[in-house]
Amino acid sequence: MKLAEKYSARPDTELPMLFQRILQNTMRDHFRRQKVRNLWTTQVSSLSGADDGDDHDPLESLAAAADANPQEAPSDQLQQAQTLEIIEKAIRKLPERQRQAFLLRYWEELDVSEAAAAMGCSEGSVKTHCSRAVHSLSGFLKEKGISL
Repeated sequence: MKLAEKYSARPDTELPMLFQRILQNTMRDHFRRQKVRNLWTTQVSSLSGADDGDDHDPLESLAAAADANPQEAPSDQLQQAQTLEIIEKAIRKLPERQRQAFLLRYWEELDVSEAAAAMGCSEGSVKTHCSRAVHSLSGFLKEKGISL
């Protein structure tokens, strides 16, 4: 459907490559979302810590919990679902450019240069928007009493 909707005007020779890329991205998105639903969210509240300069990317320094227990207690699953919902609401409240930079860098897992190209801005601008987004999200979660 995505191929037909967005690329119907493209030459026939490009369609197989576009279909392959759309399929890869859709599968990657599915498994990424599944992973987020099954794992505890990273400690966003700890990201408001030390600022080592513009080159420091606090989310890159956090390790994901690779050994999460798939058979969590129902109360833990409920708490995780509620926390994810609060985080999603907080992300929706971010200014557009901050939200774009944050999602491209940390949800789509693009590096700084790829995110800058996608947003049509400089790498420094992407770093600034990401840093501001992380600090805003951290403050919002602290206000909600969430410490991950």
